[in-house]
Amino acid sequence: MKLGLIGAGQRGMIYAEYAYNSKRADIIAVVEPDDKRRKAAADKFNIPLERQFKSVKEFYQLGKICDAIIIASMDRDHYEQTMDGLELGYDILLEKPISPSPLECVKIQEKAHEKKCHVIVCHVLRYTNFFAEIKKIIDSNELGKVVTIQHNENVGNYHIAHSFVRGNWRRSDLASPLIMQKSCHDMDILTWLVNSNAKRISSYGDLRYFKEENAPMDSSDRCLTCKAAKECRFDVRKAYLPVIGQWPATVISQDQTEEGLLKALETSPYGRCVYRCDNDVCDNQVSLIEFENGVTVSFNLSGFTNRMCRTIKIMCENGEIRGDDGLNIIEVTHFAPNAVGGYEQRVIHPGSVEGGHGGGDTGLMEDFLDMLESKGEDSRSSIDRSVESHIMAYAAEEARVTGKTIEIQGFKEQLKDAVLK
Repeated sequence: MKLGLIGAGQRGMIYAEYAYNSKRADIIAVVEPDDKRRKAAADKFNIPLERQFKSVKEFYQLGKICDAIIIASMDRDHYEQTMDGLELGYDILLEKPISPSPLECVKIQEKAHEKKCHVIVCHVLRYTNFFAEIKKIIDSNELGKVVTIQHNENVGNYHIAHSFVRGNWRRSDLASPLIMQKSCHDMDILTWLVNSNAKRISSYGDLRYFKEENAPMDSSDRCLTCKAAKECRFDVRKAYLPVIGQWPATVISQDQTEEGLLKALETSPYGRCVYRCDNDVCDNQVSLIEFENGVTVSFNLSGFTNRMCRTIKIMCENGEIRGDDGLNIIEVTHFAPNAVGGYEQRVIHPGSVEGGHGGGDTGLMEDFLDMLESKGEDSRSSIDRSVESHIMAYAAEEARVTGKTIEIQGFKEQLKDAVLK
């Protein structure tokens, strides 16, 4: 099987490396504007010079030369690259979000159906043993029907500073709103767990902390020249030097030495003061969701957490489920008849799988390759399922900005009307 890679950043390389190392596919072409990343991918996958491209236009001019392509470029490049790829007849593994525009998401969905091509969106949580185990418990009905859910996306204070204050996803006009970029995963998993589409959404949040008014006295624009760096937990030397060779240091530079990182941080966006960046995405957001089957959800997305994990509490008719995917633990409790009696509880540690996102990256790639080899079987993360969760995230952001509760059916109808115009 032959695959092409568009976007040789961190996520694109993870997907391509899995396919390559599995011996089930060869990576025969790479598109990457950054010279160093393009060369690193070409060296890794033994891609000849004539199949190394700086622009996707050069690659597509060759026609369809692969069985499928992986698109893991920046959010705002997804639409054109995906539409042109579908026009050539490519099946596509598409990094989330599908697009920062809800209208473009729907157009990609329609184009995929028109061309009879598969677009598999990288919603990796569906493929983790952790969430699969929770889904199994819910579907068994041992606790009765789900009534309400509390779900937390604990972004992690260092993570939000790296990716959403200093990094590529710091501004909505460059990428997409935080709830779309970070939490379309969560909208997807909630829809899957409750087996229903959303009915209405309200949402609240803002950029609370990472702005100039909270900068320490005597601070400067860049950490390496800042007088306040010694007392600041966001100093880049504290953030990146202890994790040389690991994420997020590997994002900063190909040279994973202390000297190489410090040199890169002199000019890199990642070397900037977190209080003096050009970021505008939220650092906290709370959304309230009512599903068509009556289940209600409170979803809390926050950068003000120490750990980077997801925690969930699912309250059912006859018991509750608590889970922490960072600790890989699920507690299943049957309600007691009174305050003094005992209650039945079991603790589950789902089997671990190699790969990022708790094995979700591995499961996603296995599903994608299986789908390609079977030539037509549906995927767990199809374009239709993924558009549904993206619409939820868009609606949540509109609710946050406008202060209104968004009716999902009306939101969908507006999108369909816009497509027809």
